[in-house]
Amino acid sequence: MLATSDLPTLNAILNTTAAILLSLAYYFIKHDRWKAHRATMIAAVIVSAVFLTSYLIYHAQVGSKPYEGEGILRIIYFLILIPHVILAAVNVPFILLTLWRAYKDPFDGRHRKIARYVWPVWIYVSVTGVLVYIMLYVSEH
Repeated sequence: MLATSDLPTLNAILNTTAAILLSLAYYFIKHDRWKAHRATMIAAVIVSAVFLTSYLIYHAQVGSKPYEGEGILRIIYFLILIPHVILAAVNVPFILLTLWRAYKDPFDGRHRKIARYVWPVWIYVSVTGVLVYIMLYVSEH
């Protein structure tokens, strides 16, 4: 059984997995392998949903963890964290809308129109989530 203290590491693993899946899905769609793209995107949604659940459980129990770094590292941390948090919150409904459009009619073009904006934000949030984890829990300040 995982302890609450294990959840940040689990979250970083899930974010890394989501970034890998999103990258694979991008590769698949660019190479007209839409079935592989669909399967990989579904996996990315599931991994991200597990991440969000774990993230909310952790922060409901622990609250926020303050960044203890100083100087330029503190500035860099907040330059990563602030857009990460805003984009993560804003992107969730757009991910769901993109998924819905793909489900309803994947070839009508509406899915692609929104996905070209949602995908880069999603991958940015996944990668910066790992960076935030490293800065908060791994690196020595």
